[in-house]
Amino acid sequence: MSIAVLGVNHRTAPLEVRERFAHALHEVPGALARVLEAGAAGGVLLSTCNRTEFYLAEPQEAVPEAVWTLLGERLSGRGDRGERSAQPYGYAERDRDAVRHLYRVSAGLDSMVLGESQIQGQVRDAWETSRPQAGPVLHRLFQSALLVGARVRTETKLGTGTASVPSAAVAVASKIFGELAGRSALILGAGDMAELAASCLVAEGARVTLVANRTYERARAIAEQLGARALTLDEAWSHFADTDIALCSTAAPHAVVTWERVAPAIAGRGGRPLCILDLAVPRDVEPAVGQLENVFLYDVDDLQAVAGQAAAQRRGEIPAAEHIVNEEVERFWAWYGGLAVVPALKEFRERLDAVRAVEVDRALRRFKHLPPEDREQLDQFSKALLNKFLHEPTVALKAAADRGRGYALLEALKELFGLERGDGP
Repeated sequence: MSIAVLGVNHRTAPLEVRERFAHALHEVPGALARVLEAGAAGGVLLSTCNRTEFYLAEPQEAVPEAVWTLLGERLSGRGDRGERSAQPYGYAERDRDAVRHLYRVSAGLDSMVLGESQIQGQVRDAWETSRPQAGPVLHRLFQSALLVGARVRTETKLGTGTASVPSAAVAVASKIFGELAGRSALILGAGDMAELAASCLVAEGARVTLVANRTYERARAIAEQLGARALTLDEAWSHFADTDIALCSTAAPHAVVTWERVAPAIAGRGGRPLCILDLAVPRDVEPAVGQLENVFLYDVDDLQAVAGQAAAQRRGEIPAAEHIVNEEVERFWAWYGGLAVVPALKEFRERLDAVRAVEVDRALRRFKHLPPEDREQLDQFSKALLNKFLHEPTVALKAAADRGRGYALLEALKELFGLERGDGP
């Protein structure tokens, strides 16, 4: 039994690398299937703008190579010469450390923006998308991770203030225009992040006038909620001439806002500032667009840096949040260690009982003169003696499991008595 996490995040890889590792929801089952084929009992793939992480139950030796190979293919898949390795950008944690890592992620302690609120929903989405391949251990782990995130946000003030990319986007736009009342906004994309950011803009007085999406029906559904007009993406480029704010959050695998598509429209603005907020990973906007006159382009890392500046007041909440995480790690580990205790004890008893039965039978063959009642008493004596020997180890192992330390004793028990190796009596 073991739990592991392998992945990359904002601490280990820059945005231009992370965006290559990002998995759309429809890619998750196939990616997990490849990794699980290398030998694992279950898996969950968490992929956000800040991280791509594989959580795995009972991974075998070949699994890490399968993960780094899969990510390396994505890193090398865009015209690079030769295959690039993903492992230098990655990390791996196991057992308690893997559980603690997920709990800190869900709590917002491992985010670029301390305490950011979107991560808990992203953890939930990852669990839901991976559920058919997760298995019971990771199912329990992700359920508990969501509870940890909820506890931290309820019992501490870690999530107060500007703790999200959408709220940072509004703050950036406000600095450019002074105030947002009366400013017009064009929204590219119709996912949850785009909808949330659009709501933040509206709350500050901006008018969302246009919503563009690859699927027109989805654009229309969001546009109706915001009192805006729906467009397809191809119809959106000319509107870069008259909007004040362009908020981009599509699920496209490559940049959709290119220099060729929007430069003509921006040239007709007469020097009026245009704020482009790119919330997508992979990025929606070509970096070259940011070089156009009076265009202020911010990507996810820029916005997270802005939000991070407001994190000082939340840093004092870190010890309380970490205490909750550690408390819940021990609770989960007690449950997890207890999972293996009953079957291991059963196998342990059966193995030693088989040894007892062989030795009693061997002894009785030398004492054929004994009457049946004496032979039965000898057999019962051997069973009682075995139970005496097994009592203390059984009690100790169950107590260790209750304290969350059963896993280590189980490994020692398996090694000392050859459990799961099929060694005979």
